[in-house]
Amino acid sequence: MAERTRPKGPHVGKPERQRYFRALTVAGSDSGGGAGIQADLKTFSALGCYGMSVITALTAQNTVGVTAIHAVPPDFVEAQMDAVLTDIGTDAVKIGMLFSADLIEAVAHRLKAHAVENIVLDPVMVAQSGDKLLRDDAVEALREILLPMADLATPNLPEAEILVNRPLQSPKEIEAAARRMAAGGCRAVLIKGGHGGDVRADDWLYLAEEDRMERFGADRVATRNNHGTGCTLSAAIAAHLAHKSSLFDAVKGAKEYITEAIRAGAAYGLGNGSGPVHHFHRFWQ
Repeated sequence: MAERTRPKGPHVGKPERQRYFRALTVAGSDSGGGAGIQADLKTFSALGCYGMSVITALTAQNTVGVTAIHAVPPDFVEAQMDAVLTDIGTDAVKIGMLFSADLIEAVAHRLKAHAVENIVLDPVMVAQSGDKLLRDDAVEALREILLPMADLATPNLPEAEILVNRPLQSPKEIEAAARRMAAGGCRAVLIKGGHGGDVRADDWLYLAEEDRMERFGADRVATRNNHGTGCTLSAAIAAHLAHKSSLFDAVKGAKEYITEAIRAGAAYGLGNGSGPVHHFHRFWQ
């Protein structure tokens, strides 16, 4: 979770200080604890990172659905980002629910101002329950403003279809969509296949700098406890990037983590709808 650094300047001669691997989530709060900020912080902790948060929206949410959304004012989102980044800093950032074009512009503005690196963009549009989490006017802002800033974008199949304005039904179409999104400026695109209808839950990673397409295969787990899987995967990638993994290794490690978390959480019962994955499956059952 931490690495040792030898201090400079006035600290010379004093005992070595340890340094945390830092990960920041900029996302919405899930009162049910299965997705959003709560899932991200659990994931960061499970993967050895010191987690920080910037809350963009409050949701009244449980395993059944979202009953209310209260967007945080953009200026307060900027204030949260400034508070964290001017003092603590971060080694990687995961961006989740942003809800409106104004919020997207505010987040992009502060990311540029602080020259943040290792940006993982999870373009959250719809909750697992089917409730909309992104206004229609925000889609274009997401595509034009934030997507080019991302080191990695992680849309699921329905989100990728919205971003490229076409249906994606075959591996060839998915690859073309990933290339199209990467052409907009982001370094890599991971299109998640969990919303597909077959027995596999494969994800496709396109690395633009290498012009390389990789497929991460996994058998679909028969469970309704899949709330927050997208949030958890993108947070896990950010955590691995904070530990200085390459993009490919970060995605590979995160895919292994989320697959294990889904399998471990399948036997649990929580609430009356889609339950969470088991974020701490490596530590307790």
